[in-house]
Amino acid sequence: MDSPTPQQATVPQDASTARAATASVVRKPLSLSPSRANDFKQCPLLYRFRAIDRLPEPSSKAQARGTLVHAALESLYGLPRPRRSQEQAIELLEPAFERLVADDPDVIELVGEDREGFLREAQRLVERYFTMEDPTRFDPESCELFVEAETGDGVRLRGFVDRIDVAPTGEVRVVDYKTGRAPRQLYAGSALFQMKFYALMLLRTRGVIPHQLKLMYLGDGGVMTLSPDEAELRSFERTLDAIWGAIRTAGLTGDFRPRPSKLCGWCDHQAMCPEFGGTPPDYPGWPGD
Repeated sequence: MDSPTPQQATVPQDASTARAATASVVRKPLSLSPSRANDFKQCPLLYRFRAIDRLPEPSSKAQARGTLVHAALESLYGLPRPRRSQEQAIELLEPAFERLVADDPDVIELVGEDREGFLREAQRLVERYFTMEDPTRFDPESCELFVEAETGDGVRLRGFVDRIDVAPTGEVRVVDYKTGRAPRQLYAGSALFQMKFYALMLLRTRGVIPHQLKLMYLGDGGVMTLSPDEAELRSFERTLDAIWGAIRTAGLTGDFRPRPSKLCGWCDHQAMCPEFGGTPPDYPGWPGD
C-alpha cells in the first residue's frame, strides 16, 4: 500500500497514555510477519512499539485506499469469470467502501468531504489493474489467505497472502497487489523480502516451492517477479531465524535501541523516541513469559 508523507499521521502520545494503551492489550506469544520483521530491521524500538507495546497508530488515507482496492479485487474473483469486467470491478468499490466504513468509522474522517475523489482514485487503480492482467482467464485458488507456519528452528510465521494461483499443471504463483508505484532498484530487495516470506510459508505448509512470486504495482503498472529455488528459500529461512534470535534477545533484556534513518520522518512515535528527546513507556516484558 502507499506510504504517508513524513509527519502526515503523527499522533502526540506521552508515557502515561502509552502505558494505558499497553495495559489494555491482551499480550499473547509473538510470531513473525513480513511487516514486523522489516520493522525490526529498520528500527528495533519501532518493532517494540508496534509488536510488544502495541501502541495505536492512526490510519492514513493511502492505507484506506489500499484496503478498499484489495477488497474490491477479492470480491471480483468471487464472481464467475464472464462477470469479471472492469465495469463490474468499479461497481464493487462502493459496497466495499461501505464495509470499510462499517469496520472502521474513522475512515469517514480520513476521507472527509471528498468521498467522490477518494473513490475516483481507487477506480484509477482498478482500471490500471485491468491493463496488467485479464481476470477472466483463470480462477485463483485463494484470495486474502491467512497462512501460519514454523521454521525448522520453531519460529512462528504468519501473514496474509493477497492471491495464490495454481495452474492445471500444478505450478503455484503468489501474487501481491501494491497500490503505490514500483520501487527503484535500490529498494527491490525489501519488496521481495515479503514475497520470499510467503514462499517459505508455502514450502513449510505444503511442501511446494512457488513457481513465481509476483508483485503488481497498481500505481504505475510496474511488475516485479522472482522464481525462487529451494536453496534460496532455505537460506532465507536462516535469515528469519537470525532475525527472530535478535528480537528474542532484545525482548528478554528490554534493550530495543532506536536506529535513526530517513524513515524516521514517517514514524508516529517520535514523541517517545530518545532520538527526538522522548522517553519510551515502561517496558512491559516479553509477551508469553
